[in-house]
Amino acid sequence: MRKTILIIGVCGILAHKYFMLLAAFLIFTASPAFAENGVGVSGAVEWDRMEISAAFSLELAPSGIRLPSGRIRGEALIGDGYLRLIRPGILGLLADSSSTVADLISRGEWSLAEAENLALAARSVPPALTPDLRYLSASYTLGLDRLSAALIRHTRPSETIRTLSPSAAPAYTGIIIIASEELPVHGRRATEKTVPCLFPKIWDTDMNLIFERGMLEPAAAIMARYLPARDIFAGSPSGLSARAASLVGDRPLRIFARGVFGINPTDPVIDSEDALLIISREENRRLLREGRVLIVLDDSVLKQPLDTE
Repeated sequence: MRKTILIIGVCGILAHKYFMLLAAFLIFTASPAFAENGVGVSGAVEWDRMEISAAFSLELAPSGIRLPSGRIRGEALIGDGYLRLIRPGILGLLADSSSTVADLISRGEWSLAEAENLALAARSVPPALTPDLRYLSASYTLGLDRLSAALIRHTRPSETIRTLSPSAAPAYTGIIIIASEELPVHGRRATEKTVPCLFPKIWDTDMNLIFERGMLEPAAAIMARYLPARDIFAGSPSGLSARAASLVGDRPLRIFARGVFGINPTDPVIDSEDALLIISREENRRLLREGRVLIVLDDSVLKQPLDTE
């Protein structure tokens, strides 16, 4: 009786091990086919345009697709590949100086389902065949304004900082912070280029917080826009390009950043006297609430390769 039980037990263990090995083999052999469907991607995060742009292509012959019957399958593969390959690009975006979008999701401030729904709402150019009929290609454009708006959870903005000793300040039509050069990093013996994020804070040189996400009117959606220096040294009477003027008007307050702050160097530090010009007058504080802020950055940080891993 004991021998029978022992034999049955050994057989059960062997069967279990065989099953696990078989399952592992199937997963191993199936995974590459699932993960690599032949779809390639090239793209960038373009902060001066506030969008993610991506082009997807599928080489037909290696994917076993024959025209014309296989075109529908090819379009389906591109659609599946789009969501899989665009997801890391969205999750890797800097939300603020210390957090990526993935960090916000891990803290429960957003969800992966919401991120994927946003990705599916991107503008797209339908798949088309290349002239040599070797590839099927499609392009997608995802506006960062929609992502920013989705991450704003408050319904009313908090009060901007005020001063007991206001200075005489004119009413401006917008705020330009020039941070295109390497700047001292607050709290560190280093200089770095300021980099873009969705929600950059603004500090003064006394480290008073002048502007943060909670101060933005939800309808504004975007805290600040980013442009290169050439857009504020144009040939127009105001010195602004058309797109810069559309953001900050023709009488903006121009400020040179004195430093940068954050785990990632996203937050400009401005002189306390310049900060007073903003907070001393309600019309200028309103510019912050409305997101009428333009941050001028170096060209090298305004266009970043799309992360697909």
